[in-house]
Formats: sequence, structure tokens, C-alpha cells
Amino acid sequence: MSSYVIKKTDGDTGWFIRDRFGMFIHFGVYAAGARGEWFQSIERIPAESYARYASHFDPDLFDAKDWARRARAAGMRYAVMTAKHHDGFCMFDSQYTDFRSTALPAGRDFIREYTEAFRAEGLKVGIYYSLIDWHHPDYQIDIFHPLRRDPRASALNQTRSMDRYRDYVFRQVQELLTNYGKLDVIWFDFTYSNLESIHNEFNQFAIRDYQDWMPWTTAETWHSQELIAMARQLQPGIVINDRTGVPQDVRTPEQTLTEHWPRHLETGELSAWEACHTFSGSWGYARDEMSWKSPEMLLRILIRAVSCGGNLIMNVGPTARGCFDSRADQALEVYGQWMRYHGRAIYGCTKAEPNLIPPAGTLLTQSEDGRRMYIHLVEYPFAEMVMRDLADQVQYAQFLHDASEIRFRRNADHSVSFLIPGIRPAPLIPVVEVFLT
Repeated sequence: MSSYVIKKTDGDTGWFIRDRFGMFIHFGVYAAGARGEWFQSIERIPAESYARYASHFDPDLFDAKDWARRARAAGMRYAVMTAKHHDGFCMFDSQYTDFRSTALPAGRDFIREYTEAFRAEGLKVGIYYSLIDWHHPDYQIDIFHPLRRDPRASALNQTRSMDRYRDYVFRQVQELLTNYGKLDVIWFDFTYSNLESIHNEFNQFAIRDYQDWMPWTTAETWHSQELIAMARQLQPGIVINDRTGVPQDVRTPEQTLTEHWPRHLETGELSAWEACHTFSGSWGYARDEMSWKSPEMLLRILIRAVSCGGNLIMNVGPTARGCFDSRADQALEVYGQWMRYHGRAIYGCTKAEPNLIPPAGTLLTQSEDGRRMYIHLVEYPFAEMVMRDLADQVQYAQFLHDASEIRFRRNADHSVSFLIPGIRPAPLIPVVEVFLT
């Protein structure tokens, strides 16, 4: 069995750390702008002007069943979809706002269609909810608000009530956790408690006067403890992330690769965690965005996360018509083709035991019971691949994609030399499966 002990929390993370791979879906009115999900803030568009995107938002090609099939085919085992992003538009039937999908001519509750379709496909279901809101009249004008440069901002803030807005948040979260059946994940976003990450946002949006707009949304402001308690009462066992300002079940580093297993912020124990990544540089659909990740990079991100004891949730930003961009389709196919033959090296796997040192150019994962080790050949070719202190443990080795034998030699220094063929096999990243005693 694995020697790694993850901090026990109130959420059911057992399935989470077995399934390892999920789909993030950023879908909303911002798809109509086709400039990513933050363009209202970046371009400082007032809510009344931004509303025109909602009036033209008609995802006539949206087919949640098709999305679910694609997620399953890509090897993903759970999903999280945006119910409300920072622009405040609700993709569900909320009785507390008219800025919602069911108030549009199409009258569709996209969250209901999504949850039902993904459950039917056998996938775990999660919902994303942004705590900030650029549409609501009581949300404070802060460092990212579209009105941050408006000379009336300070005066406007005097008329806004955080108490009223917080009540709105609680009521909507209650709707989501009550009206959509069993939910496996509630993915909150975001708090300004982590000032280090916020500095990166300042740079991204060229906000230089942030000293005048000090972050005010903290765990205390949100009443995060009460919000979390409500979520756990309504959905026992639900997995909650770390972005309310209160560490919970899962840590969620974004758009980064790590070489170390993240730890719980309060106790220092190993934490369940999830790397959050995009196919390109944006979460929401961005028509002209060109920095799409290569197939090799897509696979490395997944393998690296699991090799450090974590999950990967990979984002899709559907178009305003409700379908996936062709480039996203291609990326999903990359995962599907590889996971069909290599899922055994991902599902139910974790960081290799400390005594198993990966050879240069490789990443290691290991089954939870410790009996199989997976050597991911990120670089190729190898003449011999040597691992120390394994001589008495190796029973057999094979390529995972076709179960063809990999010969090995036990050395006098207790190392093992795996004899990797010079001709590279077909998979983008081949994997050697090693059976251990």
C-alpha cells in the first residue's frame, strides 16, 4: 500500500483521488465576446453595456449529452461546469435574478441539462460558483471590477451593501445545492486572501494602483465558515475546494506545474489537490487565442500531476453556439487515444514511493497498492534505463500500450537496467509497466 497519508477532511475525496482526471467547463455569456471570460473586466465594460451579449446569447447547438460522451471518451471521470462566473450571468434557473439563462428567449437551464447528462454517462458532477459578481448592484467596486476607473466608484460603493450581496450568494448556493440532485463537487472562486497570487493578476491586467483598491473579499467577508457548513449540510460528502479563504478538501493550483505534493495550508499535512489547466491561454472561449498546448504538453501535465499525488482538471471553453472549438476537439482526442491504453497508469495511481527515483527524462506513477510502477518515457530514446535499489523487487516489465515485454537486467549494485528498444513505439509518451514484489 502507498505510504502517503492525505489529510482527512469532511469531503469524500476517496473517489476524487482514484479518478484523477476531470473536465472543467467555462461556459457563459462571455463566449459571445470570444475574448475570454475576463474581457468585461479587462475592457472595463459597464454591466448595462455588457448585457447586450446576454441578449444575443443563444447556444442552439448545446448538447450536454454530446459533451458528456466526449468527456468520457477523453478518459475524464468527473466534470465541473460554471453556474455563475464573475460577470454574474447565471447558467441556471435562479429566482433571485433576471440575469439568467432561463430568462432568455431559449429559456434553457444549462446546469440542469449538464448535470443530468453527465450523471447519465456515469461521471461525477460538480458545479463552479464565483463569489464575485460584476453585475450585481451591491457587489463592491474592487480592483477587478469593470468600474474601477470610474470617477464615481467611491461614491457608488457607499450605496452598495455587502450584507445584501452576501445574502444573494447564500441563496443562490442553496439553490444549486438543493435543486440539481446529488453533487460531488462545489468549486468556489475566488477570494483575495492569497495576496501572492493576486500580484500576478495585477500584472496581467496592468493594475498599478492596487494599493488604493486593497482586497476586501476575505473569508470573514464571505462568512465562509457558514457557507461551507451550509454546503455540507445540504450535500453531505461534497468535495469543496480552497478558494473561499478557508482550507477545505482540495487545493487548486492554477496554470502551473509542480514538482512537489502541495500541503494543507493550516496543518502542513499532504492535501488532496487538483491542477487546473486550459487547452490554450483562456478559460472562456477566445476565438483568436493562439497559444494552444501541444499534444505532448497536454499529456505531460496530466502525468506530472499524478506523479505528485494530484489530479488534473482540464478546461474546455465552448463557443457561444454551445459546441466545442475544433482545436478543443483535437486536444480531447489526444487524451482519449492515450488514455485508452494508459489509463492504468493514471486511475488509482499516485506519487511513487520515495525510494523509487525516476531516471532522467521520465516521470513515475505507482498504483495505490504499490505493486505496479509506471515509468512514463517523456524523452526518447533510451539505450538502458537504470533504476537503483530495485534488483530484488522487479518481477516483470512491459510496455503498457501493447503488453510487450521489456527485458531487464539485475546489476551487482542492486540496480536494474531496463533495455528500452531504440525504435520508438507509437504512443506520444510510452509507458513501461513494472510489476513489483
